[in-house]
Amino acid sequence: MEDAKVEIDNGKEESALPDTLYHNIRRVITPFVMSFGFRLFGVVLIIVDFVLVIVDFSLPARSREVGHALEAVSLSISFFFLADVLLRVYVEGFKVYFSSKLNIVDACVVVVTLVVTMVYTFSDLSGVSLIPRVVNFFRFLRIIILVRVFRLAAQKKELEKVTRRMISENKRRYQKDGFDLDLTYVTDRVIAMSFPSSGKQAFYRNPIKEVARFLDTKHEGHYKVYNLCSEKGYDPQHFHYRVERVFIDDHNVPSLEDMLKFTASVREWMSADPQNIIAIHCKGGKGRTGTMVCTWLIDSDQFESAQDSLEYFGERRTDKSRSSKFQGVETPSQSRYVGYYEVMKTKFSRQLPPPQSLTIKSLRIHSIAGVGKGDGSDLKVKIIVKGELVFQCVCAQQENCTVFPDAGSNAAVISLQNGPVVEGDVKVMFESSAGLPKGYEDVPFYFWFNTSFVEHNKLFLPRDELDNPHKPKTWNLYKEDFGVTVFFLSESK
Repeated sequence: MEDAKVEIDNGKEESALPDTLYHNIRRVITPFVMSFGFRLFGVVLIIVDFVLVIVDFSLPARSREVGHALEAVSLSISFFFLADVLLRVYVEGFKVYFSSKLNIVDACVVVVTLVVTMVYTFSDLSGVSLIPRVVNFFRFLRIIILVRVFRLAAQKKELEKVTRRMISENKRRYQKDGFDLDLTYVTDRVIAMSFPSSGKQAFYRNPIKEVARFLDTKHEGHYKVYNLCSEKGYDPQHFHYRVERVFIDDHNVPSLEDMLKFTASVREWMSADPQNIIAIHCKGGKGRTGTMVCTWLIDSDQFESAQDSLEYFGERRTDKSRSSKFQGVETPSQSRYVGYYEVMKTKFSRQLPPPQSLTIKSLRIHSIAGVGKGDGSDLKVKIIVKGELVFQCVCAQQENCTVFPDAGSNAAVISLQNGPVVEGDVKVMFESSAGLPKGYEDVPFYFWFNTSFVEHNKLFLPRDELDNPHKPKTWNLYKEDFGVTVFFLSESK
């Protein structure tokens, strides 16, 4: 655990802001100025002003009353854009704002178009003394405002920035040295981040080129990337082919074999050079990423218990200055598998536990009143092993099972007919024909377990250890005593 307490880069600028009126005001208005709504409003105004200029330029001379109204609106928009630039300079700081060439061009466009708009609006172009050629010149000068369309480039960049921040919620971001990434140093040698994206996804997730630039800048030649997404990959050339994949489905768990292969790979990489680091990601950089990061923290003796490692990851990944929402591993099955790894490391010396084949005989649903029809008759159970559906029963038709409601105990028992023999990692999914709300995996509730860790032929999982019912927003449906007990029969060897 000592290694986890070394100085870690928090990704924030070190300068402490003094407690002055200037900085207090900046602290208050920054969320508003850098918000998605404010930036989107600016884009809409650019398009509106662009249209106004074209309409105004196309108006005949006899329609100048309408033209004056359009000019007034356009002038108001010009002042808004000036205020926008000044506010951004205020909240970002003069040096930071003008370090971007795009921002410099943007500011110049705003100032020039404001001057032209003011000249055009307040000059009397209808005077008899002005020859038509001068009038036409000033009307043509008005079209210079159309260069404001180039502001869209700067606004697009800002929109991308605020959208990424919005999507990452309050995950700790790396926001210094010219970077703004959904990326967290969990330890000084372990990075958790969201998916390095390209194309349309780069609009709201980490751009892969920026991630590569960050890693090449901070850890050139000393980083390895682990992609935990089973659903998608990318060209490993971006990271000099130092990419390894672990195929884990979203909101699901790695196999015990993959956990052991992962830690063995990381151990080899980390021991090769004390400067070597790893960058781990899934889609959002939270569930699957946290599962494997915590696995490594246990394997490398930085934490002894799974619970401590999970709490530590959540603390590091969550930016509490923005919100208290927990950004660690939340899916119970993923946390359960971190616990499995703790046992594999401490009790089985980083080896798979002895295999155990079990027959699933029945499932008891506790506190079932109000869940679907309240007697289990609406449920459908699927049992999956190694990605294959090995058993399915439909309670309503008594297909492969018999349901025994136990109203006195507020429970229902689903007795399986010719229940499957399972070994290793097992996934049990529950569907409902009674309209139960669906969550992850498009089902009301599900869970993973490994047969090697089943004791006394019984596995009880309370509400907080079931995937989907663990969320507080579902607790009006799944009461405190809700849970599932799986009963097994040992297979003779």
